[in-house]
Amino acid sequence: MPRLSEVIAALDALWPPERAEGWDAVGTVCGDPDQEVTRVLFAVDPVQDIVDEAVKLDADLLVIHHPLYLRGTTTVAAGTFKGRVVHTLIKNDIALHVAHTNADRADPGVSDALAGALDLRVVGPLVPDTTDPAGRRGLGRVCELDHPLTVRELAARAAERLPATAQGIRIAGDPDALVRTVAVSGGSGDSLFDDVRAAGVDAFLTADLRHHPVSEARAHSPLALLDAAHWATEWPWCELAAAQLDEISDRKGWGLRVHVSRTVTDPWTAHAASHNDTSGAPN
Repeated sequence: MPRLSEVIAALDALWPPERAEGWDAVGTVCGDPDQEVTRVLFAVDPVQDIVDEAVKLDADLLVIHHPLYLRGTTTVAAGTFKGRVVHTLIKNDIALHVAHTNADRADPGVSDALAGALDLRVVGPLVPDTTDPAGRRGLGRVCELDHPLTVRELAARAAERLPATAQGIRIAGDPDALVRTVAVSGGSGDSLFDDVRAAGVDAFLTADLRHHPVSEARAHSPLALLDAAHWATEWPWCELAAAQLDEISDRKGWGLRVHVSRTVTDPWTAHAASHNDTSGAPN
C-alpha cells in the first residue's frame, strides 16, 4: 500500500499547487505523510456530512474541491463546525487534501468534466493559461454541440445530466434561441463575462450568477445565460478525478479503492416556483 506522501505526490502532479490562484488555499490540510492509504473518497465540500461518510467508509484520505480554511483561522476548536471537521478527521486517521483552482485550470479539469457531463465537445480553454504552450489549460472551456439546440433544450439537458438540486437551471435570454457554441465554467462564473463575449459563443453555462452582472451582460449582447447550482457544476470533476487516481493506482500497483461521494452538499434544499403574473410586480 502507498504512503500518504506518495499519493499526495501523484495528486500534485495532476493538479500542481503552484497553478492555484494566489488567494486560494490548496494542498494537504491534515494527515500523517507516513500513514498507509488504502481507500480514498472524493467530494466537493469539506462539511461534516462528507467527513462522517469518510469515517463510515473507513477512508484514509478525503480529497475535496473546496478549501476548508480559505482565509486562515486562529482556532480548530471542536466547538466550531470547521474545527469539528478537523477533529473528526484526525481522530479517525483521515487525511484531507484540497484541489481547487489548480484543478479548475488543469487539463483535464473541472470545466472539462462539466462539458463531458453535458456531451459537449471541448474546443479549448475560455481563459488560456499563458504558461501552457499546448494551449489546453486554463479557466472554463469553449465547446461545440453535436447539433444545434434551443436554449430551452440545452437547459433541459443540463437539468437531466447534472446532479439534481433545488435550484435546477435558470435561464436569462430567449429560451427559443439556437445554440451551436457554448462556454462552460464550473463554479462561480460571472467574473468571466468579458471572456465569454470575446469567445463569441451563443450561450454560457455556469453557477452563482448575480442580478447586476447578468443584467449588464444581457444589455451588452444576446448571449444566453444558464445558471446551475454551484455544487452541481463541480461534482462531475469528482468522478473525473477519481478515475485519474484509479488509473495511477493501477499503473503503480497500489490497489487503491477509490470512491465518489453522492451526498448532495448544495446548501439550497427546496424551491417554490412563482405563480404570479410575471408581467410586473405585485400591486
